[in-house]
Amino acid sequence: MVRGRSATILSDGREIIYYSSSPAPPPAPPDRRGLAARARRSTLRYDRLQDAWVIYAAHRQDRSLLPADDQCPLCPSSSERLTEIPAHDYEVVVFENRYPALGADGRGAPADAGDVLAEVPAGGRCEVICYTADHDGTFAALSEERVGLVLAALIDRSVALGRRDDVEQVFCFENRGREIGVTQNHPHGQIYAYPYVAPRLQRAITAAHRHRERTGRNLYDDLCAAERADGRRLVLERAHWTAFVPFAARWPYEVHCYPNERVPDLAALGPDALEELPGVLLDLFGRFARLFSVPAPYIAAWHQAPVHEARDLVACHLELFTSRRADDKLKYLAGSESAMDAFTNDILPEAAAERLRALGGRARPPAVR
Repeated sequence: MVRGRSATILSDGREIIYYSSSPAPPPAPPDRRGLAARARRSTLRYDRLQDAWVIYAAHRQDRSLLPADDQCPLCPSSSERLTEIPAHDYEVVVFENRYPALGADGRGAPADAGDVLAEVPAGGRCEVICYTADHDGTFAALSEERVGLVLAALIDRSVALGRRDDVEQVFCFENRGREIGVTQNHPHGQIYAYPYVAPRLQRAITAAHRHRERTGRNLYDDLCAAERADGRRLVLERAHWTAFVPFAARWPYEVHCYPNERVPDLAALGPDALEELPGVLLDLFGRFARLFSVPAPYIAAWHQAPVHEARDLVACHLELFTSRRADDKLKYLAGSESAMDAFTNDILPEAAAERLRALGGRARPPAVR
C-alpha cells in the first residue's frame, strides 16, 4: 500500500513519481543530466480493413537495446553515473517513457476516422514502472509488501491517466525475457494510456454485448462460472480470486486470473480482494518461473474496462502467458497466427493446467542468470 508519494519533473520535461512504504519519503531529487526537451512525434494511421488504429513512433528506433548491466538506465543514479531515475535508491518508481509509442500534442484518436487514408497525432501517454532498484531481481522474487506497493502505484496511475481528455483505455503490462523482446533486463513493467480502445478489447466488448443481448447475462461471469464448474483447468482458487487456463488458450502455458466478484478495473477492487492479490500473483508467477529449467519468458497483462464505455460489461483480470513450450522450444507466430490470427496450440489447456497445479507453493524461483 502506498504510504508516501513524491514527484518531480525530469530535465527534459517528463514526470517521475516515487512510491514509498514510508509515510514521509524524502523529496524527489532533481535530474542533473540536462536533457534536451523531447519531441512528440507519434502518429496514428487508420487501417480500414481491420477497423483499427496503428501507432507510428519512428523515434523509438533510438532507444537502448539490452544495455550492459552497468549501463542500465533503470537502476538508481550514482555519483559516477546518472540514469533515468535521479534517486540513489527507490522502492517503486513510475516515469514517462523517454521513447514513448504514444503522446503527441495531447490529442487522441477522433471518433470518426474521416478519409480512407486517415492520419492524426497520437495522444495518450506511455509510462515505465520499476518494481525494485535491484537490477537482478524479478517480480516473482518480490515480497508481498512490495507487490502491494506495485499494485498501489498501478491503481494510482490508472486513475490519474483515466482522467485525461486524450485517454480511452489504460493498459498495465510486463514483458519479461529476451525471447519476448524486452529491451531492458531490469525488472519493470509499462503503462499504456491509449487514445482509443485497443482492438482486442474492442472485440471482447462486441462479444460481451452480443452475449448480453442473447442471454441477459455477463459473458465474463458465465466464462468464469463455467471454468469453476468444469474444474479441469483450474490452477488456484482463493477466497477472492480464481485462476485457470482458459478453455481456448492460445499460448502453451496461459493463465487468466479473475476476482471472484467482477469489477471493471483495478481501482474498483474491494479491500479484501486487494489484500489477497499479492500472494495470488506471487503464487502464479512462481509457478511460471518453475515451469522450465530456465525462467520462462512471459507477458503479464492487466485487462481493464475502457474509461468511458462498457464498464458494466468488461471484467478486470490478469492474463499471464509464455511463448516457451518446452525447455528448448519456443512458440513462434508463423503464417497462420501472424497473417490470419488463427492460432494453433501444441499443448492442451487441460494438460497445461495439470502441470501448473503440480508446480504450486511458494518455493523460490530459479535465478534469472
